[in-house]
Amino acid sequence: MTKRSKFVIYFVLSLAAFISVFPLLWMAISASNNSQEILGGKLLPGVHLVENYENLLKNQALWRAFYNSARNAILVTFLSLLVSSLAGYAFEVYHDKHKDRLFAILLLAMMIPFAAIMIPLFQVFAGLHLISSVWAVVLPTISTPFLIMLFRQSARSFPRDMIEAARMDGLSEFMIFLRMFVPTMKSTYAAAMTVTFMGAWNNYMWPKVILMEEESITLPMLTANLTAGYVTDFGQVMLAVLITTIPTVVIFFSLQNAFSEGITGTVK
Repeated sequence: MTKRSKFVIYFVLSLAAFISVFPLLWMAISASNNSQEILGGKLLPGVHLVENYENLLKNQALWRAFYNSARNAILVTFLSLLVSSLAGYAFEVYHDKHKDRLFAILLLAMMIPFAAIMIPLFQVFAGLHLISSVWAVVLPTISTPFLIMLFRQSARSFPRDMIEAARMDGLSEFMIFLRMFVPTMKSTYAAAMTVTFMGAWNNYMWPKVILMEEESITLPMLTANLTAGYVTDFGQVMLAVLITTIPTVVIFFSLQNAFSEGITGTVK
């Protein structure tokens, strides 16, 4: 490969990387500017970051919303990994044709948009008197067909000889799962954790419908509220978006390598 070809390739890749990162960079810069500077297209950091933060705290329950989002996302992630990994493991290890039919039905459920089941789901939780509770947000999302499929595909590479040897040694089925399957599939758990946490953290539609009390507001709901008035303070909006984005960025980059291994291993 000639130097000219290398230069063209690196230039194109650098340009693509800059285009990908620019929205995040512009969001961070805009969080330190006021509305006039943002609407004017200013691309340099400003001096209004503290002012935007103080106004945001004064007008919105920022850290209560942050706590609600973190609590919901952590609960959803933990329960989803537990339930979906157990289900995926069981579908593959205790395999038969009836489970295959049930699994096919689960995959068909992926084709149904959430908006189609939102009203019946709301009626169910209203009947259970769980409106505006954390469980109304957590329970509908603790098991998804995608995560079950992810763990089932990973379980296919789990050696059956290890399972049979553990059974002969007297290990219970749950302990085989807990002590042998879980440590072996760390990369799959990391991939599932990344996807689930980001989805739960950014979830807006269902919390907006089911959470009717001000104390239950989440960060995506708070950010949407900032644009609902007659006058929008874009400095506050950008700061709220930046704060909302930081946890997902940290999670993704912390688990980036394991995420790639988990997805690649599943595809194989």
